[in-house]
Amino acid sequence: MEELRKKLVKGQVDGQVLMIFGVNGDLSKRKLLPSIFQLYIDDLLPKKFIVIGCGSDKKDENAFREDVEENMKLFADDLMEKHPEKFDTFKKIIYYKSVRNREKEDFDQLKNYTYSLTQKLNIPHNFIYYFSIPPFMYEIVANHLVVVGLNTEDDGWKRVIVEKPFGYSLDSAIELDEKLHKGFREHQIYRIDHYLGKETVQNIMVTRFANGFFEPLWNRRYIDRVEITAAEKIGVEDRGGYFESSGTMRDMIQNHLLQVLAVIAMDPPAVFDSDSIRNETVKVLQALRPIQPNEVSKYVVRGQYTEGKRRGEVLRGYREEKDVDPNSMTETFVALKLFVDNWRWSDVPFYIRSGKNLPVRVTEIVIHLKPAPLQLFKEKLSNQITNMIILRIHPDAGIAIDFEMKIPGAGYNVQSVNMDFHYSDLEQSKIPDAYERLLLDCMVGDSTLYARADAVRASWKFVDPILNAWRENPKIPLYMYPSNTWGPAEADGLFENKDLQWKDQCDKFFCEI
Repeated sequence: MEELRKKLVKGQVDGQVLMIFGVNGDLSKRKLLPSIFQLYIDDLLPKKFIVIGCGSDKKDENAFREDVEENMKLFADDLMEKHPEKFDTFKKIIYYKSVRNREKEDFDQLKNYTYSLTQKLNIPHNFIYYFSIPPFMYEIVANHLVVVGLNTEDDGWKRVIVEKPFGYSLDSAIELDEKLHKGFREHQIYRIDHYLGKETVQNIMVTRFANGFFEPLWNRRYIDRVEITAAEKIGVEDRGGYFESSGTMRDMIQNHLLQVLAVIAMDPPAVFDSDSIRNETVKVLQALRPIQPNEVSKYVVRGQYTEGKRRGEVLRGYREEKDVDPNSMTETFVALKLFVDNWRWSDVPFYIRSGKNLPVRVTEIVIHLKPAPLQLFKEKLSNQITNMIILRIHPDAGIAIDFEMKIPGAGYNVQSVNMDFHYSDLEQSKIPDAYERLLLDCMVGDSTLYARADAVRASWKFVDPILNAWRENPKIPLYMYPSNTWGPAEADGLFENKDLQWKDQCDKFFCEI
Protein backbone atom coordinates (compact mmCIF):
# COMPACT_ATOMS: atom_id res chain seq x y z
CA MET A 1 0.00 0.00 0.00
CA GLU A 2 2.91 2.32 0.71
CA GLU A 3 4.12 2.26 -2.91
CA LEU A 4 0.62 3.10 -4.08
CA ARG A 5 0.44 5.91 -1.53
CA LYS A 6 3.66 7.42 -2.93
CA LYS A 7 2.27 7.35 -6.47
CA LEU A 8 -0.94 9.02 -5.33
CA VAL A 9 0.88 11.73 -3.40
CA LYS A 10 3.05 12.44 -6.43
CA GLY A 11 -0.02 12.62 -8.66
CA GLN A 12 1.10 9.65 -10.74
CA VAL A 13 -2.32 7.99 -10.73
CA ASP A 14 -4.73 9.17 -13.41
CA GLY A 15 -7.95 10.98 -12.57
CA GLN A 16 -10.87 8.62 -13.06
CA VAL A 17 -14.54 7.78 -12.59
CA LEU A 18 -15.81 4.68 -10.77
CA MET A 19 -19.31 3.65 -11.89
CA ILE A 20 -21.03 1.09 -9.67
CA PHE A 21 -23.87 -0.77 -11.36
CA GLY A 22 -26.20 -2.19 -8.72
CA VAL A 23 -25.20 0.54 -6.28
CA ASN A 24 -28.36 0.05 -4.21
CA GLY A 25 -27.51 -3.60 -3.59
CA ASP A 26 -26.10 -5.30 -0.51
CA LEU A 27 -22.49 -5.58 -1.71
CA SER A 28 -22.27 -1.88 -2.48
CA LYS A 29 -23.77 -0.89 0.88
CA ARG A 30 -21.72 -3.28 3.00
CA LYS A 31 -18.37 -3.36 1.20
CA LEU A 32 -17.79 -1.10 -1.79
CA LEU A 33 -18.82 2.34 -0.54
CA PRO A 34 -17.32 1.81 2.96
CA SER A 35 -14.06 0.69 1.30
CA ILE A 36 -14.01 3.75 -0.95
CA PHE A 37 -14.68 5.96 2.08
CA GLN A 38 -11.77 4.32 3.91
CA LEU A 39 -9.50 4.96 0.92
CA TYR A 40 -10.66 8.58 0.98
CA ILE A 41 -9.84 8.86 4.70
CA ASP A 42 -6.38 7.38 4.05
CA ASP A 43 -5.75 9.79 1.14
CA LEU A 44 -5.48 6.85 -1.24
CA LEU A 45 -7.82 8.07 -3.97
CA PRO A 46 -6.62 9.86 -7.09
CA LYS A 47 -6.73 13.64 -6.79
CA LYS A 48 -9.44 13.82 -9.43
CA PHE A 49 -11.91 11.06 -8.64
CA ILE A 50 -15.68 10.64 -8.45
CA VAL A 51 -18.12 7.79 -7.92
CA ILE A 52 -21.28 7.49 -10.00
CA GLY A 53 -23.82 5.14 -8.50
CA CYS A 54 -26.04 3.49 -11.10
CA GLY A 55 -29.31 1.98 -9.93
CA SER A 56 -32.85 1.47 -11.12
CA ASP A 57 -34.39 3.51 -8.28
CA LYS A 58 -35.54 7.00 -9.16
CA LYS A 59 -33.78 9.45 -6.85
CA ASP A 60 -31.67 12.57 -7.04
CA GLU A 61 -28.10 12.98 -5.83
CA ASN A 62 -29.10 14.48 -2.47
CA ALA A 63 -31.42 11.57 -1.72
CA PHE A 64 -28.71 9.09 -2.75
CA ARG A 65 -26.13 10.77 -0.54
CA GLU A 66 -28.53 10.60 2.39
CA ASP A 67 -29.03 6.88 1.70
CA VAL A 68 -25.27 6.35 1.61
CA GLU A 69 -24.90 8.16 4.95
CA GLU A 70 -27.57 5.97 6.56
CA ASN A 71 -25.96 2.80 5.19
CA MET A 72 -22.55 3.94 6.41
CA LYS A 73 -23.97 4.29 9.91
CA LEU A 74 -25.21 0.70 9.66
CA PHE A 75 -22.19 -0.98 8.07
CA ALA A 76 -19.27 1.36 8.82
CA ASP A 77 -20.33 3.07 12.02
CA ASP A 78 -16.76 3.16 13.37
CA LEU A 79 -15.64 5.20 10.36
CA MET A 80 -18.59 7.56 10.68
CA GLU A 81 -17.95 8.10 14.40
CA LYS A 82 -14.24 8.77 13.93
CA HIS A 83 -14.46 10.87 10.75
CA PRO A 84 -17.81 12.70 10.56
CA GLU A 85 -16.21 15.76 8.97
CA LYS A 86 -14.53 13.57 6.34
CA PHE A 87 -17.86 12.16 5.24
CA ASP A 88 -19.22 15.67 4.72
CA THR A 89 -16.54 16.23 2.07
CA PHE A 90 -16.54 12.63 0.81
CA LYS A 91 -20.20 12.70 -0.16
CA LYS A 92 -19.49 15.57 -2.55
CA ILE A 93 -17.61 13.18 -4.85
CA ILE A 94 -20.56 10.76 -4.94
CA TYR A 95 -23.12 11.12 -7.71
CA TYR A 96 -26.14 9.14 -8.83
CA LYS A 97 -27.76 8.29 -12.15
CA SER A 98 -30.89 6.23 -12.54
CA VAL A 99 -30.07 3.43 -15.00
CA ARG A 100 -32.30 0.54 -16.00
CA ASN A 101 -29.81 -2.13 -16.98
CA ARG A 102 -31.95 -3.55 -19.78
CA GLU A 103 -32.67 -0.21 -21.45
CA LYS A 104 -30.15 0.99 -24.04
CA GLU A 105 -31.41 4.58 -23.98
CA ASP A 106 -30.53 4.82 -20.28
CA PHE A 107 -26.89 4.16 -21.21
CA ASP A 108 -27.00 6.98 -23.78
CA GLN A 109 -28.14 9.23 -20.95
CA LEU A 110 -25.46 7.82 -18.64
CA LYS A 111 -22.78 8.63 -21.20
CA ASN A 112 -24.01 12.20 -21.62
CA TYR A 113 -24.27 12.65 -17.85
CA THR A 114 -20.75 11.27 -17.26
CA TYR A 115 -19.15 13.33 -20.02
CA SER A 116 -20.84 16.45 -18.66
CA LEU A 117 -19.47 15.76 -15.18
CA THR A 118 -15.94 14.98 -16.37
CA GLN A 119 -15.86 18.16 -18.44
CA LYS A 120 -17.11 20.22 -15.51
CA LEU A 121 -14.61 18.64 -13.07
CA ASN A 122 -11.75 18.36 -15.58
CA ILE A 123 -11.46 14.56 -15.17
CA PRO A 124 -10.07 12.44 -18.05
CA HIS A 125 -12.24 9.70 -19.54
CA ASN A 126 -10.70 6.89 -17.47
CA PHE A 127 -13.62 4.77 -16.32
CA ILE A 128 -13.98 1.74 -14.04
CA TYR A 129 -17.27 -0.15 -14.34
CA TYR A 130 -18.02 -2.24 -11.26
CA PHE A 131 -20.65 -4.90 -11.98
CA SER A 132 -22.26 -5.34 -8.56
CA ILE A 133 -25.17 -7.05 -10.32
CA PRO A 134 -26.34 -10.65 -10.86
CA PRO A 135 -24.05 -12.55 -13.28
CA PHE A 136 -26.84 -13.00 -15.84
CA MET A 137 -26.80 -9.20 -16.27
CA TYR A 138 -23.07 -8.97 -17.08
CA GLU A 139 -23.55 -9.53 -20.80
CA ILE A 140 -26.48 -7.10 -21.03
CA VAL A 141 -24.73 -4.22 -19.25
CA ALA A 142 -21.42 -4.84 -21.05
CA ASN A 143 -23.20 -4.85 -24.42
CA HIS A 144 -24.94 -1.54 -23.68
CA LEU A 145 -21.60 0.03 -22.70
CA VAL A 146 -20.16 -1.17 -26.01
CA VAL A 147 -23.10 0.05 -28.09
CA VAL A 148 -22.86 3.60 -26.70
CA GLY A 149 -19.07 3.65 -27.04
CA LEU A 150 -18.12 3.56 -23.37
CA ASN A 151 -15.66 0.72 -23.97
CA THR A 152 -13.23 2.42 -26.36
CA GLU A 153 -9.85 3.54 -25.07
CA ASP A 154 -9.05 6.25 -27.60
CA ASP A 155 -9.99 8.94 -25.05
CA GLY A 156 -8.85 7.13 -21.84
CA TRP A 157 -8.62 3.64 -20.37
CA LYS A 158 -11.70 1.57 -19.52
CA ARG A 159 -11.81 -1.30 -16.99
CA VAL A 160 -14.58 -3.69 -15.95
CA ILE A 161 -14.69 -5.38 -12.53
CA VAL A 162 -16.93 -8.45 -12.39
CA GLU A 163 -17.90 -10.31 -9.22
CA LYS A 164 -18.06 -14.06 -8.72
CA PRO A 165 -19.50 -16.43 -9.67
CA PHE A 166 -17.86 -16.15 -13.07
CA GLY A 167 -20.10 -18.69 -14.75
CA TYR A 168 -21.80 -21.73 -13.24
CA SER A 169 -19.78 -24.31 -15.19
CA LEU A 170 -16.87 -24.51 -17.61
CA ASP A 171 -19.11 -24.01 -20.64
CA SER A 172 -20.93 -21.03 -19.12
CA ALA A 173 -17.62 -19.45 -18.04
CA ILE A 174 -16.24 -19.80 -21.58
CA GLU A 175 -19.47 -18.38 -23.03
CA LEU A 176 -19.43 -15.42 -20.63
CA ASP A 177 -15.78 -14.73 -21.49
CA GLU A 178 -16.55 -14.73 -25.18
CA LYS A 179 -19.42 -12.30 -24.69
CA LEU A 180 -17.36 -9.89 -22.58
CA HIS A 181 -14.48 -10.07 -25.05
CA LYS A 182 -16.74 -8.87 -27.85
CA GLY A 183 -16.37 -5.37 -26.50
CA PHE A 184 -13.57 -5.51 -23.93
CA ARG A 185 -10.08 -6.93 -24.21
CA GLU A 186 -8.58 -9.19 -21.56
CA HIS A 187 -6.46 -6.43 -20.05
CA GLN A 188 -9.66 -4.44 -19.40
CA ILE A 189 -11.45 -7.24 -17.50
CA TYR A 190 -10.81 -7.58 -13.76
CA ARG A 191 -12.39 -10.71 -12.22
CA ILE A 192 -12.49 -9.98 -8.51
CA ASP A 193 -11.92 -12.61 -5.84
CA HIS A 194 -11.88 -10.90 -2.45
CA TYR A 195 -9.91 -13.78 -0.92
CA LEU A 196 -6.89 -12.75 -2.99
CA GLY A 197 -7.22 -9.25 -1.56
CA LYS A 198 -6.69 -10.47 2.00
CA GLU A 199 -3.37 -9.30 3.39
CA THR A 200 -2.39 -12.73 4.70
CA VAL A 201 -3.00 -14.43 1.36
CA GLN A 202 -0.69 -11.91 -0.31
CA ASN A 203 1.86 -12.43 2.45
CA ILE A 204 2.17 -16.11 1.50
CA MET A 205 4.32 -15.03 -1.43
CA VAL A 206 6.47 -12.78 0.75
CA THR A 207 6.84 -15.48 3.41
CA ARG A 208 8.09 -17.94 0.81
CA PHE A 209 10.16 -15.82 -1.54
CA ALA A 210 11.70 -13.29 0.86
CA ASN A 211 12.98 -15.82 3.41
CA GLY A 212 15.76 -18.26 2.70
CA PHE A 213 14.58 -20.78 5.31
CA PHE A 214 11.04 -21.33 3.93
CA GLU A 215 11.42 -21.82 0.18
CA PRO A 216 13.94 -24.73 0.40
CA LEU A 217 11.33 -26.68 2.42
CA TRP A 218 8.42 -25.84 0.09
CA ASN A 219 8.32 -29.09 -1.93
CA ARG A 220 7.53 -32.80 -1.91
CA ARG A 221 10.81 -33.68 -0.23
CA TYR A 222 9.92 -31.97 3.06
CA ILE A 223 6.14 -31.44 3.01
CA ASP A 224 3.88 -34.36 3.89
CA ARG A 225 0.50 -32.74 3.22
CA VAL A 226 -1.29 -29.38 3.08
CA GLU A 227 -4.64 -28.51 4.66
CA ILE A 228 -6.79 -25.52 3.71
CA THR A 229 -9.82 -24.81 5.90
CA ALA A 230 -12.42 -22.08 5.36
CA ALA A 231 -15.08 -22.50 8.03
CA GLU A 232 -18.13 -20.30 8.47
CA LYS A 233 -19.99 -20.07 11.74
CA ILE A 234 -23.29 -18.98 10.20
CA GLY A 235 -25.70 -20.74 7.86
CA VAL A 236 -27.05 -19.35 4.59
CA GLU A 237 -29.26 -16.84 6.46
CA ASP A 238 -31.37 -14.95 3.88
CA ARG A 239 -29.32 -16.17 0.88
CA GLY A 240 -31.10 -19.50 0.50
CA GLY A 241 -32.31 -18.74 -3.01
CA TYR A 242 -28.82 -17.91 -4.24
CA PHE A 243 -27.18 -20.79 -2.40
CA GLU A 244 -29.60 -23.33 -3.86
CA SER A 245 -28.16 -22.62 -7.33
CA SER A 246 -24.61 -22.40 -6.06
CA GLY A 247 -23.63 -24.67 -3.19
CA THR A 248 -20.29 -24.69 -1.43
CA MET A 249 -18.39 -26.16 -4.38
CA ARG A 250 -19.24 -23.20 -6.60
CA ASP A 251 -19.43 -20.60 -3.82
CA MET A 252 -16.11 -21.36 -2.09
CA ILE A 253 -14.03 -24.12 -3.68
CA GLN A 254 -14.04 -23.27 -7.40
CA ASN A 255 -12.93 -19.69 -6.91
CA HIS A 256 -11.63 -18.73 -3.45
CA LEU A 257 -9.90 -21.85 -2.21
CA LEU A 258 -8.47 -23.09 -5.50
CA GLN A 259 -6.99 -19.63 -5.98
CA VAL A 260 -5.48 -19.79 -2.49
CA LEU A 261 -4.09 -23.23 -3.28
CA ALA A 262 -2.52 -21.83 -6.45
CA VAL A 263 -0.75 -19.11 -4.44
CA ILE A 264 0.55 -21.70 -1.96
CA ALA A 265 1.77 -24.10 -4.62
CA MET A 266 3.09 -21.71 -7.28
CA ASP A 267 6.72 -21.68 -8.40
CA PRO A 268 8.74 -18.48 -7.93
CA PRO A 269 8.06 -16.07 -10.81
CA ALA A 270 11.03 -14.88 -12.87
CA VAL A 271 9.88 -11.28 -12.37
CA PHE A 272 7.57 -9.99 -9.67
CA ASP A 273 4.91 -8.46 -11.89
CA SER A 274 1.27 -9.18 -12.65
CA ASP A 275 1.73 -11.37 -15.72
CA SER A 276 4.57 -13.42 -14.25
CA ILE A 277 2.76 -14.10 -10.98
CA ARG A 278 -0.47 -15.06 -12.71
CA ASN A 279 1.42 -17.26 -15.16
CA GLU A 280 2.69 -19.32 -12.22
CA THR A 281 -0.68 -19.63 -10.46
CA VAL A 282 -2.33 -20.74 -13.71
CA LYS A 283 0.29 -23.50 -14.09
CA VAL A 284 -0.76 -24.88 -10.71
CA LEU A 285 -4.45 -24.94 -11.64
CA GLN A 286 -3.64 -26.59 -14.95
CA ALA A 287 -1.61 -29.25 -13.11
CA LEU A 288 -4.49 -30.34 -10.85
CA ARG A 289 -4.99 -34.08 -11.24
CA PRO A 290 -8.50 -34.66 -12.65
CA ILE A 291 -10.93 -36.54 -10.42
CA GLN A 292 -12.73 -39.08 -12.59
CA PRO A 293 -16.50 -39.59 -12.17
CA ASN A 294 -16.00 -43.03 -10.62
CA GLU A 295 -13.50 -41.55 -8.11
CA VAL A 296 -15.66 -38.72 -6.76
CA SER A 297 -16.84 -40.65 -3.69
CA LYS A 298 -13.22 -41.56 -2.90
CA TYR A 299 -11.79 -38.03 -3.09
CA VAL A 300 -14.74 -35.75 -2.31
CA VAL A 301 -17.16 -35.65 0.63
CA ARG A 302 -20.22 -33.42 0.54
CA GLY A 303 -22.53 -32.62 3.41
CA GLN A 304 -25.54 -30.57 4.43
CA TYR A 305 -26.21 -29.11 7.86
CA THR A 306 -29.20 -30.18 9.90
CA GLU A 307 -30.66 -28.82 13.12
CA GLY A 308 -28.15 -28.31 15.93
CA LYS A 309 -27.51 -26.26 19.07
CA ARG A 310 -25.09 -23.53 20.09
CA ARG A 311 -25.18 -22.26 23.67
CA GLY A 312 -28.64 -23.69 24.03
CA GLU A 313 -29.93 -21.90 20.93
CA VAL A 314 -31.51 -24.14 18.31
CA LEU A 315 -29.96 -23.74 14.86
CA ARG A 316 -32.29 -24.75 12.07
CA GLY A 317 -31.28 -27.15 9.34
CA TYR A 318 -30.53 -26.08 5.77
CA ARG A 319 -33.78 -27.51 4.41
CA GLU A 320 -35.70 -25.33 6.86
CA GLU A 321 -34.03 -22.14 5.64
CA LYS A 322 -35.94 -19.52 3.65
CA ASP A 323 -36.19 -20.19 -0.13
CA VAL A 324 -34.62 -23.66 0.20
CA ASP A 325 -36.19 -26.78 -1.32
CA PRO A 326 -37.38 -29.10 1.50
CA ASN A 327 -35.75 -31.97 -0.42
CA SER A 328 -32.65 -30.02 -1.42
CA MET A 329 -29.47 -31.91 -2.34
CA THR A 330 -27.35 -28.74 -2.27
CA GLU A 331 -24.10 -29.16 -0.36
CA THR A 332 -23.26 -26.77 2.48
CA PHE A 333 -19.99 -28.59 3.24
CA VAL A 334 -17.28 -29.93 0.97
CA ALA A 335 -14.04 -31.71 1.81
CA LEU A 336 -11.78 -32.99 -0.91
CA LYS A 337 -8.37 -34.49 -1.46
CA LEU A 338 -6.47 -33.45 -4.55
CA PHE A 339 -3.01 -33.52 -6.09
CA VAL A 340 -0.89 -31.11 -8.10
CA ASP A 341 0.93 -33.18 -10.70
CA ASN A 342 4.21 -31.36 -11.19
CA TRP A 343 7.81 -31.85 -10.06
CA ARG A 344 7.45 -29.72 -6.92
CA TRP A 345 4.30 -31.36 -5.55
CA SER A 346 4.07 -34.84 -7.06
CA ASP A 347 2.11 -37.18 -4.72
CA VAL A 348 1.73 -34.54 -1.96
CA PRO A 349 -1.97 -34.53 -0.99
CA PHE A 350 -3.81 -31.22 -0.56
CA TYR A 351 -6.89 -31.37 1.65
CA ILE A 352 -9.49 -28.62 1.30
CA ARG A 353 -12.64 -28.20 3.35
CA SER A 354 -15.26 -25.50 3.63
CA GLY A 355 -18.65 -25.44 5.24
CA LYS A 356 -21.42 -23.46 6.86
CA ASN A 357 -22.74 -23.62 10.42
CA LEU A 358 -19.44 -24.96 11.76
CA PRO A 359 -18.25 -24.22 15.33
CA VAL A 360 -16.03 -21.23 14.48
CA ARG A 361 -15.31 -18.84 11.67
CA VAL A 362 -11.72 -19.42 10.60
CA THR A 363 -9.63 -19.56 7.44
CA GLU A 364 -6.29 -21.27 7.84
CA ILE A 365 -3.61 -23.05 5.84
CA VAL A 366 -1.59 -25.76 7.56
CA ILE A 367 1.65 -27.04 6.02
CA HIS A 368 2.50 -30.40 7.61
CA LEU A 369 6.21 -31.17 7.35
CA LYS A 370 7.52 -34.70 7.10
CA PRO A 371 9.00 -36.12 10.32
CA ALA A 372 12.73 -36.28 10.87
CA PRO A 373 14.29 -39.29 9.09
CA LEU A 374 15.30 -40.85 12.41
CA GLN A 375 12.91 -40.35 15.32
CA LEU A 376 15.36 -40.37 18.23
CA PHE A 377 12.70 -39.17 20.69
CA LYS A 378 9.73 -41.09 19.33
CA GLU A 379 8.90 -42.68 22.69
CA LYS A 380 9.22 -39.32 24.45
CA LEU A 381 6.81 -37.34 22.26
CA SER A 382 3.65 -36.22 24.02
CA ASN A 383 1.83 -36.72 20.72
CA GLN A 384 2.61 -37.77 17.17
CA ILE A 385 1.80 -34.46 15.45
CA THR A 386 4.36 -33.49 12.81
CA ASN A 387 5.93 -30.05 12.61
CA MET A 388 3.59 -27.47 11.07
CA ILE A 389 3.73 -24.07 9.41
CA ILE A 390 0.38 -22.38 9.99
CA LEU A 391 -0.76 -19.45 7.87
CA ARG A 392 -3.77 -17.80 9.50
CA ILE A 393 -5.91 -15.72 7.17
CA HIS A 394 -8.85 -15.05 9.50
CA PRO A 395 -9.70 -13.99 12.13
CA ASP A 396 -6.33 -13.78 13.93
CA ALA A 397 -4.17 -13.07 10.89
CA GLY A 398 -0.59 -14.23 11.26
CA ILE A 399 1.92 -17.05 10.99
CA ALA A 400 2.85 -19.79 13.46
CA ILE A 401 5.45 -22.55 13.44
CA ASP A 402 4.84 -25.65 15.57
CA PHE A 403 7.85 -27.73 16.62
CA GLU A 404 9.08 -30.01 19.39
CA MET A 405 10.96 -28.89 22.52
CA LYS A 406 12.30 -30.59 25.62
CA ILE A 407 10.18 -30.25 28.75
CA PRO A 408 12.35 -28.72 31.54
CA GLY A 409 13.57 -31.23 34.08
CA ALA A 410 15.30 -34.58 34.14
CA GLY A 411 15.14 -36.81 31.08
CA TYR A 412 14.16 -36.01 27.52
CA ASN A 413 10.42 -35.62 27.60
CA VAL A 414 9.21 -33.68 24.58
CA GLN A 415 6.16 -31.54 23.84
CA SER A 416 4.92 -29.42 20.94
CA VAL A 417 5.38 -25.64 21.21
CA ASN A 418 4.98 -22.81 18.73
CA MET A 419 6.37 -19.45 17.73
CA ASP A 420 3.86 -17.11 16.20
CA PHE A 421 3.42 -13.66 14.75
CA HIS A 422 0.16 -11.70 14.71
CA TYR A 423 -0.55 -8.84 12.34
CA SER A 424 -2.29 -7.15 15.25
CA ASP A 425 1.15 -6.80 16.87
CA LEU A 426 2.05 -4.24 14.21
CA GLU A 427 0.44 -1.33 16.01
CA GLN A 428 1.47 1.21 13.38
CA SER A 429 0.19 -0.85 10.47
CA LYS A 430 -3.45 -1.10 9.48
CA ILE A 431 -4.64 -4.24 7.73
CA PRO A 432 -6.75 -3.00 4.81
CA ASP A 433 -10.02 -4.66 3.90
CA ALA A 434 -9.74 -6.91 0.85
CA TYR A 435 -12.01 -4.64 -1.21
CA GLU A 436 -9.91 -1.61 -0.34
CA ARG A 437 -6.81 -3.27 -1.76
CA LEU A 438 -8.51 -4.68 -4.84
CA LEU A 439 -10.30 -1.45 -5.74
CA LEU A 440 -7.06 0.47 -5.37
CA ASP A 441 -5.18 -2.06 -7.50
CA CYS A 442 -7.72 -1.62 -10.30
CA MET A 443 -7.41 2.16 -10.05
CA VAL A 444 -3.67 1.93 -10.68
CA GLY A 445 -4.02 -0.84 -13.28
CA ASP A 446 -2.45 -3.67 -11.25
CA SER A 447 -4.24 -6.93 -12.06
CA THR A 448 -1.97 -9.23 -10.00
CA LEU A 449 -4.66 -10.12 -7.48
CA TYR A 450 -7.42 -10.54 -10.06
CA ALA A 451 -8.22 -13.85 -11.74
CA ARG A 452 -7.28 -14.23 -15.39
CA ALA A 453 -9.50 -15.99 -17.93
CA ASP A 454 -7.26 -19.06 -18.22
CA ALA A 455 -7.18 -19.44 -14.42
CA VAL A 456 -10.98 -19.37 -14.23
CA ARG A 457 -11.23 -21.97 -17.00
CA ALA A 458 -8.66 -24.23 -15.36
CA SER A 459 -10.50 -24.20 -12.01
CA TRP A 460 -13.83 -24.92 -13.71
CA LYS A 461 -12.21 -27.73 -15.68
CA PHE A 462 -11.25 -29.38 -12.39
CA VAL A 463 -14.58 -28.78 -10.61
CA ASP A 464 -17.02 -29.56 -13.44
CA PRO A 465 -16.63 -33.38 -13.42
CA ILE A 466 -17.37 -33.44 -9.68
CA LEU A 467 -20.54 -31.37 -10.06
CA ASN A 468 -21.63 -33.49 -13.02
CA ALA A 469 -21.07 -36.69 -11.05
CA TRP A 470 -23.18 -35.40 -8.16
CA ARG A 471 -25.95 -34.46 -10.55
CA GLU A 472 -25.91 -37.67 -12.61
CA ASN A 473 -25.16 -40.33 -9.98
CA PRO A 474 -27.76 -40.52 -7.18
CA LYS A 475 -25.66 -43.17 -5.42
CA ILE A 476 -23.08 -40.58 -4.37
CA PRO A 477 -24.14 -39.74 -0.80
CA LEU A 478 -24.95 -36.36 0.66
CA TYR A 479 -23.99 -36.73 4.33
CA MET A 480 -25.92 -34.86 6.98
CA TYR A 481 -24.14 -33.14 9.86
CA PRO A 482 -25.61 -31.29 12.86
CA SER A 483 -25.08 -27.53 12.91
CA ASN A 484 -22.20 -26.42 15.16
CA THR A 485 -20.13 -29.53 14.36
CA TRP A 486 -17.17 -29.94 12.00
CA GLY A 487 -19.12 -31.53 9.17
CA PRO A 488 -19.62 -35.19 8.29
CA ALA A 489 -17.36 -37.69 10.04
CA GLU A 490 -16.72 -39.18 6.59
CA ALA A 491 -14.44 -36.21 5.83
CA ASP A 492 -11.81 -37.81 8.08
CA GLY A 493 -11.85 -40.81 5.75
CA LEU A 494 -10.05 -38.78 3.07
CA PHE A 495 -6.79 -39.39 4.98
CA GLU A 496 -5.19 -42.67 3.93
CA ASN A 497 -3.45 -42.91 7.28
CA LYS A 498 -6.24 -43.54 9.78
CA ASP A 499 -4.14 -41.97 12.54
CA LEU A 500 -4.40 -38.60 10.79
CA GLN A 501 -7.25 -36.13 11.04
CA TRP A 502 -8.03 -32.50 10.26
CA LYS A 503 -6.20 -30.03 12.46
CA ASP A 504 -8.34 -29.06 15.44
CA GLN A 505 -9.36 -25.43 14.94
CA CYS A 506 -10.81 -25.25 18.45
CA ASP A 507 -7.34 -25.44 19.98
CA LYS A 508 -7.01 -21.67 19.59
CA PHE A 509 -10.61 -20.53 19.06
CA PHE A 510 -13.35 -20.98 21.62
CA CYS A 511 -15.97 -23.29 20.13
CA GLU A 512 -19.43 -22.62 21.51
CA ILE A 513 -21.25 -25.81 22.36
